[in-house]
Amino acid sequence: MTNFSRSLILGASLVALAGCGADDIASPGTGGNITINNPGTPAPTPTPTPTPTTTATAAADCPFIADPQGLTDRGTISGPTGSYRLCQLPARFNRSSQLQFTPASAAVIYLIDGQVDVGTDGGAADDNSDGLSDTNVVLTIEPGVTLAGLDASYLNVNRGNEIQANGTSARPIIFTSQQNIRGENTDTSSGQWGGLILNGRAPITDCLSNTATPGTVGCEREVEGTTTPPRYGGNVADDSSGSVSYVQLRYSGSVLANGDELQSLTTGGIGSGTTLSNIMSFNSSDDGVEFFGGRVNVKGLVVVGAEDDSLDTDTGVKANLQYVVAVQREGAGDTIIEADSSNTLEENTPRQQTQISNATFIQRRNGDQVVRVRGKADYTLVNTLIVDASSNGTACLRVDGIDTLTRAASAGLDEAGPVLFNSVAMSCATPFRDGSGTTAAQVQTQFDAGSNNNSAFTSTLTMTYINGANETALVAFNPTALSSFFDNAGFVGAAETGSTRFQGWTCDSSTIAFGSNSGLCTALPVYTS
Repeated sequence: MTNFSRSLILGASLVALAGCGADDIASPGTGGNITINNPGTPAPTPTPTPTPTTTATAAADCPFIADPQGLTDRGTISGPTGSYRLCQLPARFNRSSQLQFTPASAAVIYLIDGQVDVGTDGGAADDNSDGLSDTNVVLTIEPGVTLAGLDASYLNVNRGNEIQANGTSARPIIFTSQQNIRGENTDTSSGQWGGLILNGRAPITDCLSNTATPGTVGCEREVEGTTTPPRYGGNVADDSSGSVSYVQLRYSGSVLANGDELQSLTTGGIGSGTTLSNIMSFNSSDDGVEFFGGRVNVKGLVVVGAEDDSLDTDTGVKANLQYVVAVQREGAGDTIIEADSSNTLEENTPRQQTQISNATFIQRRNGDQVVRVRGKADYTLVNTLIVDASSNGTACLRVDGIDTLTRAASAGLDEAGPVLFNSVAMSCATPFRDGSGTTAAQVQTQFDAGSNNNSAFTSTLTMTYINGANETALVAFNPTALSSFFDNAGFVGAAETGSTRFQGWTCDSSTIAFGSNSGLCTALPVYTS
């Protein structure tokens, strides 16, 4: 039986605030009353876990990996949960390798220093017609492994290679910073390392070459915010970049090249063969996640404390997301959703088509809007709760461009039709706002055309994200009509009453506590076996 314990780490931190809109992507009425948790009750603060009786002891040596470069011993690092052997990853994995789990008696932290590549870029084509061949390197990360990045460091998976980072609910894989290990972080720390990048060869827009046709093998882009930009894009819709599940990405978003930042998770042109599930972004100093083109399918996504957008989607991405919790820190962040189809020409195809079911969005910053859709992006929200918890009149919904709002579907232009809303409840003092080329009244008309929508909802959420009586009473939409990817969950919001879906593999903070099974984001788990 596996035992583990966690400790609360308190320390000073620097709050790194950064923001950008889709127009300058570099890293890129009256409504109902608002009640978060029980009326008059503040959001719960996690009870500190006692200091563990068992602490980590650094391993004597670094583990073996199959890549002949091996791991570089960088000495030890210590914090409230014990001492750890720092084992630096090679700058590029040239052979498939596995990062082994090590127990507290021989504790190891895998160090990401600078740009760490998985394989060499295999190019936009899935054969060698572009002069590049796949290296087919697979990096496997075992459940319970912790990786730490230095400032401006990140893990990059190149096209034609894969990552298999699959934790478990009891033993998530944690990507974090050295400050987190040393016990220096608080619930407002951010921007201490880069992030995780997955590249693929699925179709994208906004090609590097102005003579390339979007959505074809000739259309490639470079990852923004990187010093040696990897490329992504191609024409293989079902391409695979591997699998990432039960993973926490903490304190990401450090400034890299040209003042740009990465987000916790960046995907560039990944294909539908990539598996993503149960992923948490905590305190990214840029976006929580950003999906650039490709085919993205995620079940189980948590974004907490992103200091720009929680979910940023653009350059022709086709995405299906289910069971999503996005919660801002008090006074931090921009929008929960920012969506564009193409940043160069709105008529480019593939057109963005993002569909989200079973989401709970909590806005805590006095901003312009919670959700913003523009650039003729095709967007569908169903079974979703949108709550302005700032009580400062932040509008729930903005749609820019009358074409985005009302145009008809067209197979020839890869258009799915206007933005759609079904079983969406909004608890905002200002439900709608004027956009560029649209009015609040026009947005409301489109919203009201959907089924079982409520723009004057009163939230009774508990624990910040768990459905209360009012949420339980809402009529759910069957999302399987949109795609076979979706479950017919039968409820509105991310978590029905009594749900344990988000417990165990997440971490807790003063922003949101997911439950007694979760440790604190300021601490590391200690596994005794």
